[in-house]
Amino acid sequence: MRVLATGASGFLGRAVVRALQQEGHEVRTLQRRPSGVEGAHDRLGSVTDPDAVASALDGIDGVVHLAAKVSLAGDPAQFRAVNVEGTRTLLDAARTAGVTRVVHVSSPSVAHAGHALAGVGAEPADPAAARGEYARTKAEAELLALSYASESMSLVAIRPHLVWGPGDTQLIARIVDRARRGRLPLLNGGAALIDSTYVDNAASGIVAALDRVDEVSGRAYVLTNGEPRPVGDLLAGICRASGVEPPRFSVPAGLAKAAGALVERVWAVRPGEDEPPMTRFLAEQLSTAHWFDQTAIRRDLRWSPAVSLDEGLRRLSRA
Repeated sequence: MRVLATGASGFLGRAVVRALQQEGHEVRTLQRRPSGVEGAHDRLGSVTDPDAVASALDGIDGVVHLAAKVSLAGDPAQFRAVNVEGTRTLLDAARTAGVTRVVHVSSPSVAHAGHALAGVGAEPADPAAARGEYARTKAEAELLALSYASESMSLVAIRPHLVWGPGDTQLIARIVDRARRGRLPLLNGGAALIDSTYVDNAASGIVAALDRVDEVSGRAYVLTNGEPRPVGDLLAGICRASGVEPPRFSVPAGLAKAAGALVERVWAVRPGEDEPPMTRFLAEQLSTAHWFDQTAIRRDLRWSPAVSLDEGLRRLSRA
């Protein structure tokens, strides 16, 4: 197929483009800076620009929509403009252009209300209960996207969880930097059981969703490695693979949430140049269980992860 991938300059986006190419698809990309993927046909622009979107969709059969504003803090209007209205602009244009297959890349945070998620599936997105502007607008975007599923345009929402791997300048780089500076605490001893996803598995699962979208249209799935581990163990593995000492000190989750609330208030008035060191959402993510039943996605997409967490950590150590 001829596939448009939005947000292809990001860590997961580049991996998805390469996976699409390996399956024989011709890939065009749309994002604000070059994707850096050899063989991809880049179009520079934003999903918030109707003209750029319409031009990028010309002659396209399928879409993988990854573009989003991803941050722990920021202007609510910017989150809405990209995550909600950008999705609307893209899907309106895709329907007009006769696109027949769409994979909307979402997030498990759309259904996370701050309490533990243990062995659940893809529960309904809930903007009212979602924590923070990113999760709230992604929840709205997922509900909006699923409303476009029809006989003429099949659409599925895929929620990859905590994607990581070599070359990640966001999650991995921040974990390593904070551990190196002694600023990576464990919350409640790091005992919360969490899922994560090695980047190659996330990419292959998204491509499988594009291949099977006619059979699963209108549904949402959480995608992970299916290997839940205590958050302290996962952080330690990432740190050791990156050559830094794992976190050694623990902070009560309640204290971290209170600190996160304070940081959010300060950031709203005087935002820093990087991500805030703690937010209520981050404190909840580090202190509550969130792991997911993978039965449905593996059955329905006829897919399974090829890279285990231990193999992923070995690859990270060799990078």
